Amino acid sequence: MSNFTLKEKLKHLLSFPVIVAALGYFVDIYDLLLFGIVRVPSLKDMNLDIDTAGTLILNYQMVGLLLGGILWGVLGDKKGRLSVLFGSILVYSLANIACGYLPHFPVEDKTMLYAWLRFIAGIGLAGELGAGITLVSESLPKQLRAIGTSIVAGFGLLGAVVAQLTVELAGDWTIAYYIGGALGLMLLVLRISVAESGIYNDIKHDNNIKKGNFFSFFTNWNRFVKYMKCIAIGLPTWFCIGILAVMANQFAPVMGIDNIQPGKAIMWAYVGISVGDFASGFISHWLHSRKKAIFYMMLFTIIGVCLMLFGGTKSENMYYFYCAWLGLGTGYWAMFVTVGAEQFGTNIRSTATTTIPNMVRGLVPVMLLAFDGLKVNNGVIVAAAIVGFFAFALGIYSTLTIAETHNKDLDFNE
Repeated sequence: MSNFTLKEKLKHLLSFPVIVAALGYFVDIYDLLLFGIVRVPSLKDMNLDIDTAGTLILNYQMVGLLLGGILWGVLGDKKGRLSVLFGSILVYSLANIACGYLPHFPVEDKTMLYAWLRFIAGIGLAGELGAGITLVSESLPKQLRAIGTSIVAGFGLLGAVVAQLTVELAGDWTIAYYIGGALGLMLLVLRISVAESGIYNDIKHDNNIKKGNFFSFFTNWNRFVKYMKCIAIGLPTWFCIGILAVMANQFAPVMGIDNIQPGKAIMWAYVGISVGDFASGFISHWLHSRKKAIFYMMLFTIIGVCLMLFGGTKSENMYYFYCAWLGLGTGYWAMFVTVGAEQFGTNIRSTATTTIPNMVRGLVPVMLLAFDGLKVNNGVIVAAAIVGFFAFALGIYSTLTIAETHNKDLDFNE
């Protein structure tokens, strides 16, 4: 960073690709977390079971993210980063508008219709973060890469806060869906002026370089292990969001709390995540290490989880406080996605960067199944602790053993 003047740093960090990627991720997070926020009121409004139907619909959305991650990742390497940014946002914007119209659909089984609409939205939402981080990573100087991606994620994650406030101010969950869809369609206009990555353009027309081969992660042992470790690093983030925040209402009775609103739990978690993501890039630069920054933030998160579950959380506001704590600790999300981008060559970088975070999101149904199964005989506190133990154990091991990528040049192919 010492090679750049302050003016040059600001010019890079506030460049159009960074600004548009940040706005794109803002809308992406708004729409991604919107179901978790309106889950209770929307299902009550349509006389659907909050827990059973809610878990099913969330699982459909997460599977959509998993499959969409592969689709958009491969497309990003084969056709370009911008093709993903246009296609994905159109899909999830239209799906969210359809979710707003859900009460008026002349369909008897609203649960499955809701689930399929969130599945389609999940497919669309899968492309935004990976393509944006890939484009920004390849556009910025290596010395500013971590801060640039932290700006994208830090600002983008505020979309969850705005989603919660929108639901509260609008007073109607359908309006929140309409607004999310409209924001996405407006973003398409801004995307027209974004230029393609120069690093990608250098190989775009080279037919000798095999681009976007998803199966290449599984045909080479070292690449496979590296890919699995990248996924494992992100597991603690969605354990905290998918179980401790989205399912927050299930913890209220055993903690002696009258009510915990999942929407507010998600909002406070993302307030913390946003701050954590802004900080993670600077922490990484200060330590000259991606790995150390992520590891220390994981340890901070573990302390928060233990205090939340076993430290005598006795009030709704205290639970929200711990959600913010966990969010601050898991604010290494931008760093985790950046590490995924830096581990792999240009010809499969979009595939890696887009599939890795969505593989993590796609594992939420597995964590929820384990949580639901364990809580029958052990209760929600112990069940959450067991799932969390495995998520953090895998995350810490992978963080400590993966290759360091601080200041790594990205102009290479696999």
